[in-house]
Amino acid sequence: MEKVRLPKIVAKSKKRQGRGMGSGKGSHTSGRGQKGQKSRGKIAVLFEGMKVKKSFLKRLPLKRGKGKFHAKGKAVIINYRRLEVLPEGSIIDMKLLFKMRLVNEKLANEFGVKVLDVGKNPKKFKFSVPTSRAVKEAPEKPIEKEVKASK
Repeated sequence: MEKVRLPKIVAKSKKRQGRGMGSGKGSHTSGRGQKGQKSRGKIAVLFEGMKVKKSFLKRLPLKRGKGKFHAKGKAVIINYRRLEVLPEGSIIDMKLLFKMRLVNEKLANEFGVKVLDVGKNPKKFKFSVPTSRAVKEAPEKPIEKEVKASK
């Protein structure tokens, strides 16, 4: 019968705390320190102890329903200079951005898209997606600034 050679395991597995003396992290405290609340049990994530001022939760506005602790994601951002690949005068909407693969369709549908004015782009476009104020004024502002000669 042939002996099958197994690949040699190079990566060491991590030490697991509190799994007996042979694990290397056993003993009676198991890396938790000696006394106190944190050594004895779990503490809630939002626990803040004895605070005189309002806690973080009390300072938040009162919201009702299941999703009150879930933050809403921000819009997917596209830099204005990335639109150079598009033909001049085109109407920029979500479908065109998906077609040219400038944004991820799943993320854009969930959070929306916004065009920011980062970088130079001499082309003019019409937008049907939200843009920053600088993008709206972009075609009107001069590309090169005039330098006054000093005396």
